[in-house]
Amino acid sequence: MASAIKRTALKLGMIPADGIGKEVLPAAQRVLEALGSSIPKTTFIPLQAGWEEFQRNGKALPEETIKILKEECDAAMFGSVSSPSHKVEGYSSPIVALRKHLDLYANVRPVSSVKIPNQSSYHQCDMVIVRENTECLYIKKEEIKTNSDGSKIALATRQITSTASSRIGKMAFEIALRRGKEREQAKSQGKSVWWNGQPKVTIVHKSNVLSITDGLFRESVRSVKESTNRYDSIKMEEQLVDSMVYRMFREPEIFDVAVAPNLYGDIISDGAAALVGSLGLVPSINAGDNFVMGEPVHGSAPDIEGQNIANPIASIRSAALLLSSLGYVEPASRINAAVDAVLEEGQYLTPDLGGKSSTTDVTEAILKRL
Repeated sequence: MASAIKRTALKLGMIPADGIGKEVLPAAQRVLEALGSSIPKTTFIPLQAGWEEFQRNGKALPEETIKILKEECDAAMFGSVSSPSHKVEGYSSPIVALRKHLDLYANVRPVSSVKIPNQSSYHQCDMVIVRENTECLYIKKEEIKTNSDGSKIALATRQITSTASSRIGKMAFEIALRRGKEREQAKSQGKSVWWNGQPKVTIVHKSNVLSITDGLFRESVRSVKESTNRYDSIKMEEQLVDSMVYRMFREPEIFDVAVAPNLYGDIISDGAAALVGSLGLVPSINAGDNFVMGEPVHGSAPDIEGQNIANPIASIRSAALLLSSLGYVEPASRINAAVDAVLEEGQYLTPDLGGKSSTTDVTEAILKRL
């Protein structure tokens, strides 16, 4: 991830994009602003991208947005994007393009449970899904051919490289190493830690069917641990992706850090949101070696756009995750503690969690807790 550097000021690119992104990203900005002097003086730079931008100007990701992010910004926040389910000439997802332009090769998605009063079920869950962000089927190389009998065949190219697989594997092991140290520190301070085993990385693949592509992913990630003694304290195991989904819902408490190719990582991290109550709670960062971009896991939710009922928590937690990755761990912890307190109290919950509160209500409640 981007290295922690002492800064006197921060410049954050703010890309609300489409749908409820325009409602939840301002909520995250308000929370960051409320931190005051505990973080460097922060300038928020509004930037354009998305399906609506494509409809206005013919480009989903303007060159100016890329230029400002690369030349002026220390990090960024992204809201949500609406992508049509059918092919539109000239359009491609701006979030996928941003990941490539900024070499944000990892999507890091923590999934952590909080006891919410009105939830009928509770799963003990505290895992991180580390998703390779640049290849697999997301290289978007597709074609359609017509056979001699007039029938059609659609083909998609899936790309897995040892380079991308090794570096995502290294990030997963580094995250597991850090989480292990944090748990040990917490225990030494007398704090409750539910995970008492050694740190663990689970490699998710389907190499029993895709023996070449997933086989390369599996072997590349395994070699990260096997080539050094740095990760001797970390247990390594594997799960076929279908088994991973089953066990994740049956016994989520057995997972610590999971690492997966792009498509599998996308699916299991969205599915894991069901374990904690809602997609509206789950944050992520797109991370590279030199840049980080926060992004809530949920989509643009056009059915609730403009109604002030979108859950802002995923966006607010993404801002906290971004701060933590930049080295501002204490203010990030303050944000997460405020969010947890509001959820545990249960008075201010948006409709996705069974409540009747607005986006504004929840944001105000979190600000008060700060």
